[in-house]
Amino acid sequence: MIEYIRGELTELTPTMAVIETGGVGYALCISLNTFSAIQGKKEVRLYVNEAIVTGGRDDSITLYGFATKQERDLYRLLITVSGVGANTARMILSASSPAELCNIIANGDERMLKSVKGIGLKTAQRIIVDLRDKIMSLGIAEEMHVAGQPSAVVNSSVKDEAVQALTMLGFSPAPSAKVVIAILKEQPELPVEQVIKLALKQIK
Repeated sequence: MIEYIRGELTELTPTMAVIETGGVGYALCISLNTFSAIQGKKEVRLYVNEAIVTGGRDDSITLYGFATKQERDLYRLLITVSGVGANTARMILSASSPAELCNIIANGDERMLKSVKGIGLKTAQRIIVDLRDKIMSLGIAEEMHVAGQPSAVVNSSVKDEAVQALTMLGFSPAPSAKVVIAILKEQPELPVEQVIKLALKQIK
């Protein structure tokens, strides 16, 4: 499994990026959010989701690239919803920023989801029902917004490492993520070991 690809950005369109690394050019399908994030850069790193299609006349692998892990997390959640395929998920992420999409789902805003091409009322409702609790449990929504306002930037690598450590210690991922994110918002420069120590005192 490919976690991310880092290298020289040799081609870029609003729907595709080509990254060259090790003499190989990788074509990745991207959203408009990712396009905006990497436009004008020479060296980039995109987090990858591999879509493997088998069973037809020709097997195929399509790579989808994301500027942040949060956007990839949302993409992976979207494609678990019945009726939402890879391209539809990318279209949803192109219509709204990850933070806006979290708010749309959390607030049950069917109208905004229906405004995306290919999304009808039933699919919009299914996205909200299926994903509302999941975006909260993964900590994506807390990471991006507090009471609808942009949050302080959270060090995602420290957050991920701390949550993983707490999960290995036997704590549930959802409350662990919530506590870790709250700590990092207050003290963003803390090293991971200090974050874990503080979290251990706060997790209930």
